[in-house]
Amino acid sequence: MALFSCGRFNLDLGRPWVMGIVNVTPDSFSDGGQHDTLVHAVAHAERLLKDGADILDIGGESTRPGAVLVPVEEEIRRVIPVLQVLASLNVPLSIDTRKPEVMRAAIDAGVDLVNDISALEGDGAIDVLRDSQVGICLMHKQGDPQTMQTAPTYQNVVTEVTAYLSDRIDTVLRAGVAAERIVVDPGFGFGKALEHNIALFQSLALIRQQLNVPLLVGVSRKKMLGEITGHEVRERMLPSVVAAVLAVQKGASIVRVHDVRETVDALKLWKVLK
Repeated sequence: MALFSCGRFNLDLGRPWVMGIVNVTPDSFSDGGQHDTLVHAVAHAERLLKDGADILDIGGESTRPGAVLVPVEEEIRRVIPVLQVLASLNVPLSIDTRKPEVMRAAIDAGVDLVNDISALEGDGAIDVLRDSQVGICLMHKQGDPQTMQTAPTYQNVVTEVTAYLSDRIDTVLRAGVAAERIVVDPGFGFGKALEHNIALFQSLALIRQQLNVPLLVGVSRKKMLGEITGHEVRERMLPSVVAAVLAVQKGASIVRVHDVRETVDALKLWKVLK
């Protein structure tokens, strides 16, 4: 089975891995302000692990549409104490950041995976990652969070997203990063209208085949699910779980979710009953 080299861990991707979200932010679209202190963030992370999370993804800057850029010093202040506490729990830790300075601080604090919505395009980001052992998630987005949902356009979203990710993979490989350290994320909701998100989701198996690296998929509670079901954010748990299972069926190796217990249970059923 394929192994994902992820810092202190080698993850066997012969089964799906559930990444639980720990937002240490006041303004994330789903749970902003709920875990934005060290005590609350650590308690939430421990609860996600109890619910069955395999990986914890810690983020100190919201990247929802319209989000405001957080200064480097503030993002570090939010996330590093949380990482330092969680590093002793013997679980893969991910940092959700696009800033090379935060990446470096997180690596020093013991993080295992850098989850970057900018696919290491930040000045110096590849240099920070090259000589480490951490895993890397390269994500596609069109535009920046402040403006990315203002009339996103594509000639062919599947072709363009796949080509972009292929180019970023090649760039990182040429820089000397081992292939087994790389996963990719199509970036649902990051500069995509509903029709773009649907086309990408329906093509996950094709994208996985063409890129030949593991896929990380994050659609949990996102607007696309609300547009399909008509539900507000707080009512999107069931659609999120169904979407996670469908993503795994289509080849996703990691699903990034808010509702860990429900997703873990659904994947147990899928494994036995599929």
